[in-house]
Amino acid sequence: MSDRKYQFSWDLLGDISLGRPNLGPTTRLEVYRLMQGTFRDVLEQRYGTEKADEIFYESGKLAGQHFYKNVLGDISDYVQLIRSLQESLETMGIGILRVEQSDLENGFFVFSVEEDLDCSGLPELNYEICTYDEGFIAGLLENFTGKNFRVKEVDCWCTGDRTCRFEANVEKK
Repeated sequence: MSDRKYQFSWDLLGDISLGRPNLGPTTRLEVYRLMQGTFRDVLEQRYGTEKADEIFYESGKLAGQHFYKNVLGDISDYVQLIRSLQESLETMGIGILRVEQSDLENGFFVFSVEEDLDCSGLPELNYEICTYDEGFIAGLLENFTGKNFRVKEVDCWCTGDRTCRFEANVEKK
């Protein structure tokens, strides 16, 4: 047992049907963005932009690892992984995933996410903001392949694109 106070486990999501018998499992997108935006603002004020991005990436990666294990389960087939991931992301209102390029053997992928939870509909800011999503995708891919990945957003709603696009590369040893 860890002596850490806030170590994440899937159990910390709780029993939603017990805790929210009337409101259920959904909330407004503004509430999610309010939480994420204020976390990012405080982290950036306290630690700087680079460190805030690093924390968001690592948090997304941890979320992706837990999502893989607890939502997708033990999938060993790449096609099944993508189908299950697309269905889960859409059903949960996270986004609409498309695979634009896929080279499993060499560890290179290009994914796009439309109606992205983090940024679709935000004003243009001239920089990408989906750092959490980068980590999330890395965590998913790492759990599936057993290899370390680096994921970078290359197009974002906030840079004038109408989809978020991510390049994922296996990290070379």
